Amino acid sequence: MLFGIDRLLADLELRRPLEGKRVALVAHPASVTVDLTHSLDALIAAGINVTSAFGPQHGLKGDKQDNMVETEDELDPHYNIPVFSLYGQVRRPSGQMMSTADVFLFDLQDLGCRIYTFVTTLLYLLEAAHGTGKEVWVLDRPNPAGRPIEGSTLVAGQESFVGAGPMPMRHGLTLGEMGHWFIQHFQLDVSYRVIEMQGWEPDGPGFGWPESRIWINPSPNAANVNMARAYAGTVMLEGATLSEGRGTTRALEVLLGAPDVDAKAVLAEMNRLAPHWLAGCALRECWFTPTFHKHAGALCNGLMIHAEGPFYSHSAFRPWRLQALAFKAVRRLYPDYLLWRDFPYEYEFDRLAIDVINGGPALREWVDDAAAMPGDLDALTNPDEAAWAAEIKPLLLY
Repeated sequence: MLFGIDRLLADLELRRPLEGKRVALVAHPASVTVDLTHSLDALIAAGINVTSAFGPQHGLKGDKQDNMVETEDELDPHYNIPVFSLYGQVRRPSGQMMSTADVFLFDLQDLGCRIYTFVTTLLYLLEAAHGTGKEVWVLDRPNPAGRPIEGSTLVAGQESFVGAGPMPMRHGLTLGEMGHWFIQHFQLDVSYRVIEMQGWEPDGPGFGWPESRIWINPSPNAANVNMARAYAGTVMLEGATLSEGRGTTRALEVLLGAPDVDAKAVLAEMNRLAPHWLAGCALRECWFTPTFHKHAGALCNGLMIHAEGPFYSHSAFRPWRLQALAFKAVRRLYPDYLLWRDFPYEYEFDRLAIDVINGGPALREWVDDAAAMPGDLDALTNPDEAAWAAEIKPLLLY
């Protein structure tokens, strides 16, 4: 099973259009070849004229822990090329940055979720290349969450760095496929190419993540495939006062965590409200004390998600609904609970973080409406999911 970078390195004909051109690489720690060589090292060793590199959120090195922790530009000490940060003073590549190369190789491992900012970074790069003659190539990598689609469509006017366009939370595409959608939807004039994977079976063993490849964190808290599967739901906790497990070794793999919430009671209420939304995984009561972030130093009661091993059903697991149901259960058990965080989130200062995350207020309003039931959320969301599935079908490469 070969990723895009592996095919590019193995096939001289694929690389031939790069001859005589200046090449930039957009990468992070998971940008490695089949033998775990970082793509920057591998491309330069193959004789490609790499003249600059770019790091997304968390940096090229992946060392920045939390949201809105910026990375500075630097000079690579080994290759003496500029390394530009796309999560620092700017998030969109500047004209000066774009002037450093003719072809931009985009080699980021994604999680298949709208809010994971690497999707937006791809859009911003395509927009920066629009009408300039610059080429953008995506060296494609798997969507570890696979093809399932879930969540409401981002509402017009709710765009942000975690909301690149009108897509659902769990979009079902690889970044190579997403680039085609961006170009089509935003009518971009870009010389675009996808170096496709070889042997990726999104519905085969691994259900998106090939069993033959090891997992490397694309961001500090993306520690394993279980997290990647759960993330389209658990990321909503970033907009809540409940802990998502930051400050522990299993961040974004819990449905909730707080010192003042009874996790067993929440689970019982979830089962009472919508037991079918709990399908496809196992939920286990857990305890943890975050070393930093929310509830630091306090013993938290929570629910751990196991979307893995014999507990996992790829077709049944719906993390966005699962997390929504956990919020709903907390709201019903603790009507006055201060659930929603009110703080700047991904450079959005005038909207609640939970609304920025969901691309609109509908999810929050459903949670807070005492009369709203699971069927009401399905009625809002099912049409969006069906429309997205139909829209992207012609763009699927695998």
